[in-house]
Amino acid sequence: MNVEGWNKVLWERQPFPDNYIHPHSFLSSLRRNPNFKPYTYWPLVLLCCAITQHLATIFTFLAVFVRLKERWLDARVLLWVSIVSFFGGYALYEILSCSNPVRGAFTRSNTIKSSLLVFLALMGLSPVLRTLTAATSSDSIWALSACLFLLNALLADYSSMKPVPQERLTSVLSMNAAISSSVVLASRLPDDLAVFALVLFAVQLFALFPILRHRLQVTPQVAQILFTLILCVLSFALTVPLSVSVAYIYASISITVTFVAPGVLVWAQKYKNEIRGPWDVAVPRLN
Repeated sequence: MNVEGWNKVLWERQPFPDNYIHPHSFLSSLRRNPNFKPYTYWPLVLLCCAITQHLATIFTFLAVFVRLKERWLDARVLLWVSIVSFFGGYALYEILSCSNPVRGAFTRSNTIKSSLLVFLALMGLSPVLRTLTAATSSDSIWALSACLFLLNALLADYSSMKPVPQERLTSVLSMNAAISSSVVLASRLPDDLAVFALVLFAVQLFALFPILRHRLQVTPQVAQILFTLILCVLSFALTVPLSVSVAYIYASISITVTFVAPGVLVWAQKYKNEIRGPWDVAVPRLN
């Protein structure tokens, strides 16, 4: 930039101070929103499906817990549903992965061994978990569980799957919060079998399901929308018989997250006004 004998360089000796800026060239370097990429509505709605699916799993778990607590659901039924869901979900994961057959056989063997260890560990710990919060009031348990599930929803990893999956600290904290909330809720159940069935169900929903959800994000958009719709309908159908008001609250939250929030973001883009100019730190250009 050469204006009346002044060059915007520091390596050349000039009769000007180093911080000199020509008054007529300053505003010409202004740039407005140089790196801004506008969002569109429907791709945002599709990205919000991951959040909606996670909220549906939380409300499904709470509905199952209430049924177990009130003895409206047999724990053996939930146990068999969990076992069948595990094998069905794992088969779907293997189909979507399309991994190497040799490495896949080794991975499947380790998965089965780990699943058996978790199954036996939860079975042995069920009597201990049932009496874990015997000296704590129920009001404290409900408040603690609500806070932990809120933390789980806030820290969950909703990003799309990367070529090399990386475990984030926030996703680990989210899973731990959900499992901890499930354990304190399970301690309010009447018998050991119900505790075992609920904690096993929680492990599947909050530890294994997010892995499958990430894998499903590489499927066609129609499959993602259909899967989200199935989860929402299932959780709503489980919640309505327990409390109509809670079901309406859940439906309002899901509609807001899925459809209203993306619209607000698209509308608010017109107010974005990031101005860059000569006062910003220089960005080196590397070949």
